[in-house]
Amino acid sequence: MMIVGKATPILLATWVVAAACAAIVGMGGPASASGEELTIAAASDLNFAFKTLVVDFERATGTHVRLSLGSSGNFFSQIQHGAPYDLYFSADVRYPQKLEQTGHAAPGSLYKYAVGRIVVWTPASSPVRVSQAGMDALLAPSIKKIAIANPKHAPYGRAAIAAMEHFTVYDRVKEKLVLGENISQAAQFVESGAADIGIVALSLALAPAMKNAGEYWEIPAGAHPSLEQGAVILADARNPLAAKAFLDFLKGPEGRQVMAGYGFVLPE
Repeated sequence: MMIVGKATPILLATWVVAAACAAIVGMGGPASASGEELTIAAASDLNFAFKTLVVDFERATGTHVRLSLGSSGNFFSQIQHGAPYDLYFSADVRYPQKLEQTGHAAPGSLYKYAVGRIVVWTPASSPVRVSQAGMDALLAPSIKKIAIANPKHAPYGRAAIAAMEHFTVYDRVKEKLVLGENISQAAQFVESGAADIGIVALSLALAPAMKNAGEYWEIPAGAHPSLEQGAVILADARNPLAAKAFLDFLKGPEGRQVMAGYGFVLPE
């Protein structure tokens, strides 16, 4: 199993891109008019869905949003040490539950906003037809590197490991694993050719860049623990009213439509 270290060019490039994306998402004319700002820490499987939602929310409310995307576990640790976010969206509901238990989250603000799904994805250039082979695609002779998110702090990485164990392929492929810092980076590895195949979030596979560049096979939900995703307003939120407004926006028709469009299973 190989973890891509901090000095690799791909990881450095990802940081630069992520920082640029956060800055771009936070820009907008209405922000200067209202002067309000909302800071959101969100799991990277929400990348494309939330960039759409943020633009719509800013347009509707005039509130300026700073969106940071990364691994749920890393954000959890940062928040415990006082990171100044208003809202936290995790890919694992247990992280915000723990924050609520330890007083780091506003009481009663926990919201289970979605259930995520995972897929096996290959680029169009791959000789492996993953839509036909399913999980056995990982065993193809042409597959030398398999990208997943780091299971130590990324829920989607833990789900990937569980799915491989369920299909009894993990022991046969574990030496081929390349670990991304988060699920977006794992997707970038396979999309860019740094890995031959990847287990990534369905929400990323449905994004235009990946949807048009490869194919995927959706892993059955019963093959891994449910990816229940949860959000909380943080106890030290500087703008709790705006945080609640964003949650309400997510729960509304427009928010639900966007989330469903990226493959998330929504609460009733």
